Amino acid sequence: MRRILTSAAVALLTAALTAGPAHAIDQSKGKPGFCADGTGVTVVIDFQQLGGTTIVRCDPQAGRGTGLDALKNAGFQIAGVQRWGEAFICRIENRPSAVEEIPVKGDEHYKESCVDTPPAAGYWSYWHAGNNCAWEYSQWGVKNRDFTPGGFEGWSFSLNATADTNPVPRIAPVRPGTAGPCTTAAEPAPSSGDVDEKQPGSVAGGQRGGGIAATRGAPVEETQTATTGQDPASSRALPPPKPRPGGGAQGAPDPAKNVAFTGGEAAPDVNQAIKEQAGASDYAPWVAGGAVVLLAAAAWFTARQRKRARDR
Repeated sequence: MRRILTSAAVALLTAALTAGPAHAIDQSKGKPGFCADGTGVTVVIDFQQLGGTTIVRCDPQAGRGTGLDALKNAGFQIAGVQRWGEAFICRIENRPSAVEEIPVKGDEHYKESCVDTPPAAGYWSYWHAGNNCAWEYSQWGVKNRDFTPGGFEGWSFSLNATADTNPVPRIAPVRPGTAGPCTTAAEPAPSSGDVDEKQPGSVAGGQRGGGIAATRGAPVEETQTATTGQDPASSRALPPPKPRPGGGAQGAPDPAKNVAFTGGEAAPDVNQAIKEQAGASDYAPWVAGGAVVLLAAAAWFTARQRKRARDR
């Protein structure tokens, strides 16, 4: 009997420890959908080939803010990499999770551990746009560039794409009811000169995960730094970012072609994926309570048996 109780208690306690609550959109921050006016910035998350909805949320803050501020203030869950922290965005809304396989070229069973920069064949590409303008790759890192007030920040998962074929977010950067000429397409200069906020590594033709962008056509040895993680100069101050030529003022795509989005309100492909992949459960508090009761019962039963043995 004692062994049965102990085994059951251990099993339930293990389940309780591994079954944490799902962490998805923080509803206390930002608001769903597009920003209504030129205050704040609209953040678009497009899961692309990871599957799932496109989420659109507004960071309503007024004044200056970085791309990282926009992500967090809009309520998104993010994770950086162990090597560079949040200077390089590895997961958004727990995607790609640590347990899902991403069929990147050369490794069909790749799993993202977020230890070093993700491979160039599978990463979150970072975009920006002024209102009514076309999406453009960001020239700067997510921690050292300012968002455009009234504009858009975009994150689109890029799988087995090139610098020329990285998919743009499938939501037009146009606030409803504001059709007209492109407001601005010029990306603000970095907001900080701190070398700790410069994203390490580079990728030709664009920036990965909020990292530094390299000028198109950069040497191979220069573009492989972020991919391999074998940076001989990693112990020294990081180099300044290398902007690539922008596309200039362009018109935005037709909003009528937007893919469906929910605003991130209880999106099943986000919340449910977190529960399934992380082993989370709505019954975790009950499981934890049951484990405590069983452990207490097992301890009481053991003590009683020992007392009887002593009495004999």
